[in-house]
Amino acid sequence: MKRIYAVVLVLAMLFACTACGGRTQGETTQDAGIQTTAATSESTTAAAPETQSETTSAEASSTSAETQEETASSEETEPVTPQAKNGDVYILYTSDIHCGINKGFGLAGLKQIRDTLEAQGYTTLLVDDGDAIQGEPIGTVSEGQAMIDLMNEIGYDVAIPGNHEFDYGADRFLELSKSANYPYISCNITYQGERIFDPYVIKEAAGLKIAFVGITTPKTIGSSSPSHFQNETGEYVYAFMQDKTGEAVYSAVQSAVDSARAEGADLVYVMAHCGLEDDCRPWTYVDIIEHTRGIDVFFDGHSHDTEQVVMKNMDGENVTRSACGTKLQAIGYSHISKEGKVLDTGIWSWTNKISAPELLGIENPVGTKVNEALDALKAQLGGVIGHTPYTLTINDPKEVDASGMPIRMVRRAETNLGDLCADAFRIQGQADIGVTNGGGVRVDIEKGDITYGDVLSVSPFGNMLCVIEVTGQQVLDALEWGMRSVPHENGSFLQVSGISFEVDASIESGCIADEYDMCIGIEGERRVKNVLVGGEPIDPEKTYTLAGHDYMLLQIADGYTMFKDAPLLQDKVEIDNQVLIDYIRDTLGGEISKEYADPYGQGRIVILNGDN
Repeated sequence: MKRIYAVVLVLAMLFACTACGGRTQGETTQDAGIQTTAATSESTTAAAPETQSETTSAEASSTSAETQEETASSEETEPVTPQAKNGDVYILYTSDIHCGINKGFGLAGLKQIRDTLEAQGYTTLLVDDGDAIQGEPIGTVSEGQAMIDLMNEIGYDVAIPGNHEFDYGADRFLELSKSANYPYISCNITYQGERIFDPYVIKEAAGLKIAFVGITTPKTIGSSSPSHFQNETGEYVYAFMQDKTGEAVYSAVQSAVDSARAEGADLVYVMAHCGLEDDCRPWTYVDIIEHTRGIDVFFDGHSHDTEQVVMKNMDGENVTRSACGTKLQAIGYSHISKEGKVLDTGIWSWTNKISAPELLGIENPVGTKVNEALDALKAQLGGVIGHTPYTLTINDPKEVDASGMPIRMVRRAETNLGDLCADAFRIQGQADIGVTNGGGVRVDIEKGDITYGDVLSVSPFGNMLCVIEVTGQQVLDALEWGMRSVPHENGSFLQVSGISFEVDASIESGCIADEYDMCIGIEGERRVKNVLVGGEPIDPEKTYTLAGHDYMLLQIADGYTMFKDAPLLQDKVEIDNQVLIDYIRDTLGGEISKEYADPYGQGRIVILNGDN
């Protein structure tokens, strides 16, 4: 029980942070590794939840979170005693959890915070701002069901779909939504022109009617797999009001707000998965707030930021926008008085590397369910997704080193597993060319059944499928950079799909790298020759679509600077291991075909004069 007392002590300090009323926009306070950030107008003063610990916030601030368990277990701190309801409401919100159920505060920590607030007399509502069911193996293996089950367990009241809710297919998400004990809402998702979710919902809490309006980013089709939104003939049947002016979304939001007000809503909260990046315009939170009226608070997700902003709506009235990062690194809150006034909106951030449940020993029914789900995952990783008659390899099937160990080949030459991974990116991304770095293809898949665990071992990094538009010259530069070390190893060696070429290893590489090993130029004769795209000679002036992962294409990792600022056609569509699972299970029908039989690949990369 002393570990529970430790939780109460630290949570008490967390809530004491909210006593700093009258903060200016974005001001932060921090105690015990828990940081509070609020975005409030200057006239707002937040009343702090009462705490049951005798430790003052000043005393708490001198004690690090790492020592809280020891401190609390040495004192007989009393647990929170339930109090009568005080009429105030706390709305707690999460966003972009991405299956991080045991990270940051963890779901167990979220449950503990909610229970503590309830025990202190507050009425609570818990809502989620999207991208909850994808991002870790527990989501991949269960195709999102495990997350829905855990969200049911903790008792969410409302949620919206983010773009990654559709990573297992739109039909699959609709199936999942039916198993949720809470409603999904969104004002801008349609199927064949008809909305498929209610645009808003009104929840009653402590006698107040609080409306929640849902918005899903209109960039969803471009940031998930396009095929998920098409029918069998390739026609788009799902839409997100993605007109380039933004007017369709603004109108849908305003209509929902007006309807909620007409229905008697005391307050209107927008739950949006829109973000703040320039490429999200004209659908960022700024765009939407500037073109609407009647919104009190705007919860936002998608961009994984934690910015707290107060800005003007179209009538010049203040609207608070709050975002709470990703993977439960922060929990958002909005405190409403019994008179229906929004007192304070902001986030509590967990700033320690060790999760709150682990560090503080949080134990509650949700934590138990989380542990059970992770234990079940270990067994599920043995689930079969397909079969291969051939070993899919990263190693040379013949050569061994002096100690008899296999010699790795995937970072210096084509392999059948490299072909498979590159094909998965190209075909699932519906692109002309597919690429992946050899350093990202980690282990063999032995012949026989292919399990989830096998695929997760091949692609363990959680990179995301992206599609960019490139010129033929950019492709030629990328190939030259990727082949610069042949016949020797380099993690940036490209495995490819939809393209073939020769590499003359007798020609010294003309690639020039800066001190950070980033490509800054190519001089002299080129090693890469006879490049064909789709069987036709590459045209340096022509544009092509190229699929790969964000590590290379967006983060410009492995030195691929030629891709910098390339037009982004599909942004972080799907996690890489899910791309490979979908390709094997769905596109190939679960059976690896004979085209992947040769461990040396299909002759896409022919290395000339490559003897060491």
